[in-house]
Amino acid sequence: MGHELLLLSGDSISRVAPIQTIHENEYQIQFENQLTFTSDSLVALAQRLLNKDPHFTECIIKVYRCDSNTIVYSFAISKKNKNDLITCLGRKQPKACYTINVQFKPENKAYSSFIIWGSIGFFISLVLLIMIRKRHHQKQVVPNSNSNSYTLGLFEFKVPEQQLLFQESIIELTGTETRLLRLFATAPNKTIARSVLQKEIWEDEGVIVSRSLDMFISKLRKKLENDPATNIVVVRSKGYRLEIPQ
Repeated sequence: MGHELLLLSGDSISRVAPIQTIHENEYQIQFENQLTFTSDSLVALAQRLLNKDPHFTECIIKVYRCDSNTIVYSFAISKKNKNDLITCLGRKQPKACYTINVQFKPENKAYSSFIIWGSIGFFISLVLLIMIRKRHHQKQVVPNSNSNSYTLGLFEFKVPEQQLLFQESIIELTGTETRLLRLFATAPNKTIARSVLQKEIWEDEGVIVSRSLDMFISKLRKKLENDPATNIVVVRSKGYRLEIPQ
């Protein structure tokens, strides 16, 4: 990918540095010299190369400026085209130093991890942790008689129906909005990290970029506008918090 991107930039001489492992399942491409690219060419290149790999399913690609370490462009691609998240096509980035991070969807290693760590002590620790978390959540949630229903201020949140009820009004929710709101409902007035919210969508829906999470949060806020005391607020550098009257 790095080689072909340089060719598209008109550079057939400079080197692509050895690939760096940033985190598990995330890798970085570095270049010797500055380059320029268009979003269309990068997206098309990634789709063509990655879809040739029989093991590839989904990934997020982020382009960083070296001097500021800020993301200048990002997108998500999947072998299921409906899960692609691609915006701002046709824009040319100025010539500069860039690095490209490719983050693949993690494999499901639950079963193999259980085999490796399948000791009685680990199993007991896991069970105790689940019980403690469950008790902690039960203190925070405001459930109705139906465990799939939550009271959020003046709203009644029906999970299976994907609906918010406000007086006589019914507000429809999408599947993604329902999963996000349920996370908030189980921890009202508690800060939930962005990584936790993104992981929920990553595992259940496919892939997501940071800007898309903000978009989903914005849509949820609008659907909660009927009750001024119930709102999702930003916790700077940490995540989001659903504030409801106590």
